[in-house]
Amino acid sequence: MTKKTIKAIDALEEAQRIALAPFVFQTAVSLRKLGVFSYIFDNRDADGVSFQEISEALEIPKYGLGVLLEMAESAALVQKNNANNYELTKTGYFLTYDKTVNVNLNFANDVCYKGLFHLTDAVTNQKPEGLKEFGKWNTIYEGLSQLSPEVQQSWFEFDHHYSDGIFTEALQIVFSKKPKHIYDIGGNTGKFALQCLANSEEIDITIYDLPGQLNKALKNVRDAGFGDRIHGIEIDWLAPNPQLEKGTDLIWMSQFLDCFSEAEIVKILKACVAAMDADTPLLITETFTDRQKFDNAQYVLEATSLYFTALANGTSKMYPASVFIKLVEKAGLKIEEDLKLGEYHTMLVCKKK
Repeated sequence: MTKKTIKAIDALEEAQRIALAPFVFQTAVSLRKLGVFSYIFDNRDADGVSFQEISEALEIPKYGLGVLLEMAESAALVQKNNANNYELTKTGYFLTYDKTVNVNLNFANDVCYKGLFHLTDAVTNQKPEGLKEFGKWNTIYEGLSQLSPEVQQSWFEFDHHYSDGIFTEALQIVFSKKPKHIYDIGGNTGKFALQCLANSEEIDITIYDLPGQLNKALKNVRDAGFGDRIHGIEIDWLAPNPQLEKGTDLIWMSQFLDCFSEAEIVKILKACVAAMDADTPLLITETFTDRQKFDNAQYVLEATSLYFTALANGTSKMYPASVFIKLVEKAGLKIEEDLKLGEYHTMLVCKKK
């Protein structure tokens, strides 16, 4: 990001905003959940809406509504017009209706908020100390299938929002390699496998994942009618010597390796290399922090790194391509294609050295 010089008074104001940021965040969460933002916007053609009208229409006690709207006005989420009625600002509109903002807000509130309180301990101990807010697991992936439905929904919506949009473009590259058998590493809920199987009658897929996620992915794919072409193998990538069976035509991993430390990434890639022959392509899709067109995209990715630190595993992050490519090469791979996918993603098409 470009270094910016600001006046001291502006820097002080920004510091105050940071100091009280949780108050603004929870104000936005509450007003959205209570339907206040939507109600104001839906009545935008009526010269705004009065405090009394909002309270009566949504059955919100006046005291609570009052403190929320006061904070929201100070934070420029709502504003009063000449008639002293409330209107939604552009910022308030995006908080309510922008899909990406909503995915990020739900993820921050439902998945990360309580766990981030333990960030300092997580940094010091190199463990996801915030995960204790959900359960007693070493990583969030072990307990993902056991989280509450609301937390799971916010987690998967966040994960899928930044991957689903590239599937069509990515599949064109996958199919150009003419694979008959694909290893899907970290199959998640089986979305990639479903896309492949639905678009080709000649492909078989084996998903490698932890038991909880694997069972969910296999069920989703089988329920869609592709049970004869989907297979699953349980694997723990944090085990001392994880291994893949030999004999696949292509290995796919999307937004998977950022869930591991640098040393673990090299270990995983070496396991892939051991299962590959000279012609086997390994397709790695990631969102690199140093390849984002807009500052806000880099901002989101670097915030996601703090989720990894406090909650996911304590040692991984969203990597810059400059670091990641060195790890790929260290594992015994060479990059044959370096491709941009969509707005945020990069695909590295790798072969054995």
